[in-house]
Amino acid sequence: MKQIADLVLQKPEPPTPEERQAAIAGVADNTCPPLNVRSGAATLLVPPGNTEAFSLRYQGSLGDMARECNVSGGVMHMKIGIQGRVLVGPAGSAGTVDIPLRFAVVKEGPEPKTVVSKLSKLQVAIPDGQQTVLFSHVDGEVAFPMPPGLEISSYVVYVGFDPLAEKQQPKKPQAKPKPTARRS
Repeated sequence: MKQIADLVLQKPEPPTPEERQAAIAGVADNTCPPLNVRSGAATLLVPPGNTEAFSLRYQGSLGDMARECNVSGGVMHMKIGIQGRVLVGPAGSAGTVDIPLRFAVVKEGPEPKTVVSKLSKLQVAIPDGQQTVLFSHVDGEVAFPMPPGLEISSYVVYVGFDPLAEKQQPKKPQAKPKPTARRS
């Protein structure tokens, strides 16, 4: 009876780094953040903001999505795959279409917080005579620090087209002209 009492009264040993890593990996396996299409970013119109049906060159849409998660060294590594298609509009023709695709990991809650945001620029070739072209993209470099506890359950990965990405890129500051000496 004394042996059982001794076992019950013993304090558990803190987990080893290997045990901690295995526990984190188990949480990651069960809580790989879900993929959602960002509201308002499911369709790409070329030219952007186009309101005239007959001036539409191309329209992009998203289809199937998949993700795979792996935790290593306290960092969540995600591999995200997207499949979509480009339709040729009335003003479109054969050529190349630039597709700005954004992945954003967001911690949802009363005040959502962007954890990581990544822009991928794809080029889709439209062969002569084709009206629809499928495209796919796999990004294996979306990573972020694993949050403490079960906070990972409030994380969501948003995917969508980002046609304004080029305009949002910070421009390099221009050098100020040197003042010229004034002659009196």
